[in-house]
Amino acid sequence: MSSVVVSTGGRLHFGFLNLSLAHERLYGGIGLALATPQTQLVCHRASRISIDGTPDSGAIREYAKRSCELLGVEGVSIQLKEQLPAHQGLGSGTQLALSVLQGVASVYSRSPSLRALAPELGRGGRSGIGVATFERGGFTIDAGHPTSRFTTSRPSDGEWTVPAITVHHQIPSSWRFVLVIPQAEPGRSGEAEEQSMRDVIEHADAEIANKIAGVVSRRLLPAIADSNLERFGSAITEIGRLNGTWYTNEQGGVYRPPAGEVISHLQDSAACFGTGQSSWGPTVYTITNSEHLQTTKEAAREAVQLSGTDATILTVSGRNAGARVDSR
Repeated sequence: MSSVVVSTGGRLHFGFLNLSLAHERLYGGIGLALATPQTQLVCHRASRISIDGTPDSGAIREYAKRSCELLGVEGVSIQLKEQLPAHQGLGSGTQLALSVLQGVASVYSRSPSLRALAPELGRGGRSGIGVATFERGGFTIDAGHPTSRFTTSRPSDGEWTVPAITVHHQIPSSWRFVLVIPQAEPGRSGEAEEQSMRDVIEHADAEIANKIAGVVSRRLLPAIADSNLERFGSAITEIGRLNGTWYTNEQGGVYRPPAGEVISHLQDSAACFGTGQSSWGPTVYTITNSEHLQTTKEAAREAVQLSGTDATILTVSGRNAGARVDSR
């Protein structure tokens, strides 16, 4: 194929299984794939690297350059059609990096293991959720990394493997996710994120991980296996809250402002079955179903108004397939 379109949705990251050095494995991401918003780009085979002018053309160029090196090909021309909101807790970086790698591979009829190459692009260093949802969508939990290898700092790019998937389930078609994206400072990334994570891990309470393990084994896994939205939402809310206690000093509370106030108001609505902050935020999610969707959207609008912040509200479905590649 000399020209392809690569499309992939965002993801929600509900938190980690463990951030304490006292346990054998570190991290262990919990999350699921979203159908929208999405990243979409068009790739053409080319003799050099060419990027259509976009706000993130520098990042795309770097991913394209590295992808061409890894695959041993000449070049690629890339046009970005849609992009996930950057640093809003929806996994934009990993989806963009893997979309570029997939696009380059596809136009040269290559079929590399994206999972194996993701570390070379700096992805999958902590959570494997972004890679897993790009590969196959759905609800996913990953195995994390050996604590003895990662300690407080992850290894250099390319010197780790993406965590294996330990749990994967389809997302019921009737489930809906209402996203509230406040107009706030972007979530942490780059060196700021690295430093924050080092600080969090250095002081993380091991007992919190023990509590999360109980919620996952006794509440979350049975709920997703039975497609029980109410129990799933309750478990995810508790996992998010427990994770937030690890980050209190880094983000100014269990949830970063203004996410905490929005979450507090959303939890007053019986139509919101689970609520929390995705990754570093500022995106807030609430989980509902098609029957209660209108009431949930009204609750989201009211929560935004009561919190005194401007925000974008999106209604999205889950995604049960990996990234889509179409020839042109």
